[in-house]
Amino acid sequence: MTIKISKTVVGVTTALLFVGCGATKLVSTPVANIDATPLKIADLTEKEKQNWGHLDLVKDTIPGMSVDKAYKELIHNKKGTKVIVAVLDSGMDLKHEDLDGVLWTNKKEKAGNGKDDDKNGYIDDIHGYNFLGESYNEQLEFARILRLNLGDAAMQAKAKAELDKKYPEAVQNKQQYEQILQQVKTADEAVKKHLGKDTYTKKDLTAIKTEDQGLQQSIAVLSQMFNYADSIPEVIEELNGGITHFTESANYNLNKDFNGRKDVGDNPYDFNDRGYGNGNPQNRVEDESHGTHVAGIIGAERNNGKGANGVANNVAIMSIRAVPNGDEYDKDIALGIRYAVDNGAKIINCSFGKSFSPKAEWVYDAIKYAASKDVLIVHAAGNDGSNIDDASHPNFPNDHGNHAGAEIANNVITVGALGERYGSEMVASFSNYGANNVDVFAPGAAIYSTVPGSKYKFMGGTSMAAPAVAGVAALIRSQYPKLKAAQVKQILMQSGLAPKAKVILGGDASKSNTLDKISKSGKMVNAYNALLMAKNVSEGKTQL
Repeated sequence: MTIKISKTVVGVTTALLFVGCGATKLVSTPVANIDATPLKIADLTEKEKQNWGHLDLVKDTIPGMSVDKAYKELIHNKKGTKVIVAVLDSGMDLKHEDLDGVLWTNKKEKAGNGKDDDKNGYIDDIHGYNFLGESYNEQLEFARILRLNLGDAAMQAKAKAELDKKYPEAVQNKQQYEQILQQVKTADEAVKKHLGKDTYTKKDLTAIKTEDQGLQQSIAVLSQMFNYADSIPEVIEELNGGITHFTESANYNLNKDFNGRKDVGDNPYDFNDRGYGNGNPQNRVEDESHGTHVAGIIGAERNNGKGANGVANNVAIMSIRAVPNGDEYDKDIALGIRYAVDNGAKIINCSFGKSFSPKAEWVYDAIKYAASKDVLIVHAAGNDGSNIDDASHPNFPNDHGNHAGAEIANNVITVGALGERYGSEMVASFSNYGANNVDVFAPGAAIYSTVPGSKYKFMGGTSMAAPAVAGVAALIRSQYPKLKAAQVKQILMQSGLAPKAKVILGGDASKSNTLDKISKSGKMVNAYNALLMAKNVSEGKTQL
């Protein structure tokens, strides 16, 4: 599901909280015990905020992936082999100034002639494919299950319980956001009038001395808001985004009677009904920004003086539009994976997930197909702050067949999210975790990247952590192209940094554990170490 706003917790009417991981055994890593790394006291500079995921823990005391260090000391100007990375997502801005030079192009297809020139089953697929047609809003899967009477009685009951819980929550959250927005706007106008100017800083606010109780209350409201954003216009923008999000949730995602698929032209529960969609995987509305943001994290053009630098320096990004504003369909995901594999992708980024998957077997078969063709799949762990090893908190797709037995394939790596502050709070409060179902952690909170319209924005989620890892995987496959997908997965897992200290889980200070107890590897992905290990594996010096 595409999430357009940061995860929020609304407390009292004047409070708003915005929310949206030991040493490695590599002898060349210049650190004996990263648990001795001092905590960063100073606020991050704007430059650090925009690039923190690329920084180095030891040098910068920020839990980034040492990407800049890897380029400076290991990669230099070596481009390596171009790697096709598929972004299976909400579509992307194909004209973005920081992405237009890194797009995958199907040279066997002639644009706009309405023919399947390369006979791959898809017409006019120049930069990828769009499995959603012109649709945008969509239900969550449990609402579809109820509308279409899918699954057995147990699935139906579980779906109904979920809908009965989520719908009133959405309505209540919308009302709370509206109330807070009104309070902020009223307070903002009062302070503007008092100061006699339209813009003001936190310093301006705290300098006000008044006996007027109404103005004092306005100052208290706005002072609280300044804890979560640098300006009141940013707060108002976030609140408006929240209202839009919860309105759409109630009207579309959680509306049992809504059918967002009716104009696409297929039966989404018939796997053999494939003549649907079109060859234009461009985002349809500006708010459909998720795929563009993900693509930029992986491969935005580096060092061009614009916006942000992607992790990988020699990729071709294939856009596959399959994730709506709601839950993705299993058929679209399965066919999207197969499309990416059949058209040359070596890595597929999957920054989506859902709690119900009535046709999960279609996706599992596609994952196995990708494994048979040596394609790595990087998947986001999800943003519920939950332990997804617990069968009551499933996250689809996964590589365990819904928590049952051993992995179904060796080519899927699932990623949890880190924040920029090293220490007990470095696992993002929204990030899911699980010793069996989450493999690694990577930067995912407040990540600066591309959004539609040649713009840039901070967004957070495990959706941002997955493409960070996909970017490192692309670097490895570019510099050491003979390594297999399963080897790349193991390198990413084994080469990371492994702190021993406990971290807070789900934003709940009463719950904490060490990384090795909440993920399979117990490590944070590190590009520098990964490239060192990849070199040793490719030369036969290290066995996985």
